[in-house]
This record gives sequence, structure tokens and C-alpha cells, in this order.
Amino acid sequence: MKHEETLQKKLLHLRQDLLQGGRTILAYSGGVDSTFLMAMLKESGARFLAVTAVSPTMPARDREQASLLAQERNVPHRIITSGEMDNPEFVKNDANRCFHCKDDLFARLTALAREEGFDRIVDGSTADDVQDYRPGMKAKRLHRVASPMMDAGLTKEEVRIASRGMGLPTWNRPASPCLSSRITYGEPIELAALEMVAAGEQWLKNQGIHVVRVRKQQRTARIEVPESEMTRFMDPHFRRETNRVFRDMGFQFVSLDLEGFASGRLNRQILE
Repeated sequence: MKHEETLQKKLLHLRQDLLQGGRTILAYSGGVDSTFLMAMLKESGARFLAVTAVSPTMPARDREQASLLAQERNVPHRIITSGEMDNPEFVKNDANRCFHCKDDLFARLTALAREEGFDRIVDGSTADDVQDYRPGMKAKRLHRVASPMMDAGLTKEEVRIASRGMGLPTWNRPASPCLSSRITYGEPIELAALEMVAAGEQWLKNQGIHVVRVRKQQRTARIEVPESEMTRFMDPHFRRETNRVFRDMGFQFVSLDLEGFASGRLNRQILE
């Protein structure tokens, strides 16, 4: 009961923030967090525009779902093209990759806000996001992007609980960071590499494995799935078919990570 009261206080804080924030641009990806913030902006009566930036680093399915969700909720939505792939600093894929991506995004949203008279830009960061390695936070501060859910103290788990209560279909959707996060630091981010990991993940999802990461390390595909799905790969036919399909995609070696699925796994190169 206490947890419910705490959550309701946080949601009240969020509603007040959104209503008082003036005309708002929402950096909207269609994921759990930004979809919840979009629904809260709509519920609060705030004047806002949801903006989705697309590029080769965004899975096509995510782009389609973002548009569909905005349309279903009758939310003003605009798609723009981001340009991180044109930035050599992003493409070289060092530890600051995320900064260069977010810097490009927020610079474009800042220009849009200036041109069309919006008062602020918000994103879907939560209280949990301060605990991971996230150089994109630096870009957020640089462009003065607000994070109302973080300010309200909402955690990712609370966002899922509240999303379920609002009937949002994203409440239990797995996290879906950009495809560049699948490529090991130091290996250049190239269009062919993004297409390979996107195709690999989509093929596995088509086989019924909905929580999955395909990490590209040179010519090796390292597949991460929950422990409950690992037995699928013990079947000789499925294992041979997976190997054949991935090699046809351009991978030379295909491996299964015995530790299982975990978001942000490649950040170990930075944090350890």
C-alpha cells in the first residue's frame, strides 16, 4: 500500500510538471519510457509535439510501432531524420558514441523548438538512468533537455506499473536501444553492420524468441537470450539453422552467450 501511495505522489508531481512546462517537444522513440511520458503529456492536457528521429541505427519495427502508438492515441507526431551516421566521431564508436548521437538529436530538437516556438524539450529518462554509463546525459545537459520522470523520482519498474494501469501496450515491452549499441566499442559503426544485427535479431524474434540481443564483435555474432530460451539452441536442427542463417547474413562465427541476456553488456569494456 505504501508503494502505491509513493507512486501516486510521483505521478502527481509529474502531472504538475508537465502541465506547467509550456509548449513541449517530446523526444519520442516509442519505447516503454517515452510512450508513458507521451501518454502522461496527453492526459495532463499539456500542449506538446512528439518527435521521432529515425536513422539506420533505429530498427524499422520500432519506427513503425512509434508511429502507430502516436496515431492510436491521437497525439501530434512528427518524424525527422537524424544525422549521427554522418559524424565521424559517432562512427568510430568509442566510449563517447552515445554522446555524439544524443548531441545530434537534441541539437535538431532545439532548432525545431526555436523555429516553432516551443518552450522546452523533454525526454524519457528515469531515476534508474543515472546508475549506468550514459554519456548521452552530458548531451542532455548541454542542450538543457528536461527529464520530468527523473525529476519525479520514477524508476523504470514504476513506469511499467503505471503504464500497465493506463492500458499502454508497451508496459511489458523489452528494452530496445539503438542498433549501434550491439557493436563492440572500437569497431566502426557501418550500415552493413547495423543491417546484420537488425536482421539477426528479427530472425530470432520470428522464431518466437522475443527478448534477444545480437552483439557483433568483428565477424562473430554473440547471441544473448534469457536462460529460459537457451534450451532452444540445444536442438540440433535449430542450432544448425541458426548457424546457416547467420552465416548467410555475413557472420563468420555464431556463438551463444552462456551468461544470458543483459542490457548494456558492452559497457563492461568501459566500466571494468
